[in-house]
Parts: sequence; C-alpha cells; structure tokens
Amino acid sequence: MNILLTGGAGFIGSNLTKALLNNDRVQLVRVMDNFCTGYRQNLQDVSAHPKFELFEADITDFAACEKAMIGIDLVSHQAALGSVPRSIEDPIRSNNTNVTGTLNIFTAAKNAGIKRIVYAASSSTYGDSASLPKIEDIIGKPLSPYAITKYVMELYADVFAKTYGMEFIGLRYFNVFGPHQSPKGAYAAVIPLFMDAVLNHIAPTINGDGSYSRDFTFIDNVVQANTHALFTENSSAVNQVYNIAFGESTTLLQLFHTIREIADVSLEPHFAPFRKGDIPHSLANIDKAKTLLNYNPTVSVRDGLKLSFDWYKIHRSFYQ
Repeated sequence: MNILLTGGAGFIGSNLTKALLNNDRVQLVRVMDNFCTGYRQNLQDVSAHPKFELFEADITDFAACEKAMIGIDLVSHQAALGSVPRSIEDPIRSNNTNVTGTLNIFTAAKNAGIKRIVYAASSSTYGDSASLPKIEDIIGKPLSPYAITKYVMELYADVFAKTYGMEFIGLRYFNVFGPHQSPKGAYAAVIPLFMDAVLNHIAPTINGDGSYSRDFTFIDNVVQANTHALFTENSSAVNQVYNIAFGESTTLLQLFHTIREIADVSLEPHFAPFRKGDIPHSLANIDKAKTLLNYNPTVSVRDGLKLSFDWYKIHRSFYQ
C-alpha cells in the first residue's frame, strides 16, 4: 500500500510515520506537511528511508492536495491546527486548516478514487456533555472553535461516505502524549510542559486547582489504533468514530505528582486560572474500539510517563 500521511512532521504524525515505514504492508509513506506546527527534526531519522517521501505543502491548497493523492491507496489525515486556546484567539485560522483543509483532503481523495481515509478526530467533540465515561453516540455542544472544527470533520466524513461510497474511520484522541511532543510555544500540551519544567528544576503551572481530569493516552496506543484502522478488513468497523484512549482518569495534580516522582524532584506547582473552553473531566469508554478495531492499549499512563521522561531527558535540546 502507498499511504499519504498529512501532518506527518507533527507529534502524532511523526510517530505514525515511523511505524508505517516498518510495516511490511506499506510500500510508500508520503508525508504532507507545511511545517507550521510540525518539526523537520521529527523526521530526521526517516528522511533517508527508501519508503519515505516528503511532500511539503499546505492542506488549504487544493491543487497541492490533488497532487499529493497521485499513486496513493490509503490516506491518514493527521494534519490540524490544534489547541483550544489557539482556536479561541484565532478561530478563522483554525477553521481554515481544520475544516477547509480537511474538505480539501476528502475531496481530493474522492477525485483520485481513494476509498479509505482514517482521520484524527478529537475528544473535544463531547463538549458540555457531563456523561462519563464518554460514549461515542452521546455528545454535547462544543465549547470552543477547535471543538466545532473537529465535529465538522466527522460530519463531512459521514456525508462523503453516504454520498460517494467512501470509507472513513474517525479516531477521537484523548490527550495523547509521548516522545516528539514539543514543550515549546504558547500552545504546548500539559505533559511536555511538566516534563520540561521538572528537567529544568522549575515549578510548573497548573491551570485551575488541579482537580480537572483527563484520560491521558500514550502515543504507542494511538499508533496501534491508526494502524488497525488503516488495514482493518472488518466491514463493520468502517464509517465509524472511535474513542482512542487508555480508559483511565488522572487529575492534573495526580499527573504532576507522578512526573515529580519519576523525575525524583521535590517541586511544588503554581496554580493559575482555569482556561477558557476547557472541559472539567474527560474519560473514555473504549469498548467500541476494542470490539470493532481490535484496539488494545498496552502502555499505561505511568509507564508512558516514564518512557516520555526518559526521552525528554535525552532530547532536552531537541526543540531549541
């Protein structure tokens, strides 16, 4: 199979790129990235791989999307402009990338006769729904422009499947973390920020009182879900959305205490106001993914944090 992987220089995309290059069923991995939020160094280790090809372009450029589809069998659509706060500050840019860019990818794939697309959805789609654990069919109203864009992706996937006979699998990620997730920039995620802080012996900042909880999910579990989705032969598994998580709730304060213990430091966190658009609690029911995609998360939160810390310790200057 020849695979187009959008956003392949990003955190999730680069980890997925490496896994696909080592997959015997894959002949070519064409990474499409504009390096807006992705990093070239994320692809350093694979740049000379005989199955790797870089296509530097923006998904908001429809002509480029059509060109990227030439000779492709499957599409993994990971490109997006992430971050709830970023979308609140600049909703137009988030919409252009996440909605217009996704529509471009879906349409270009349709025009090229590509049948299956696996795309990165988001747990933010659950919005103000208080139901826990989160079940795919029960969602609330979105709480941020980012959440709206991710839900629109699901709506377009559903319409394209029904209208054009294509196959779509949406993966609602729950707070993914691991190697190659940058701690730099105004919109960095909490775990790399905590890792960077403790490695530099600086007290990290927790937004809120530390009681908000998340279903933190190590990157290897997410890569497994994507691989299973791309190659599944289960007809019941397509044209579905799935929670991709570990299925365990961790508060931000618990998270920091675990990282502090792994790092063997005695820092105490600072506390800041809650962030706009953040949901208080998030916990996934992953039964559907287990049943239809044969998804089986193998790396726990604690083990993933230890693996991540060991990686950040070695690669402290990776994103300087």
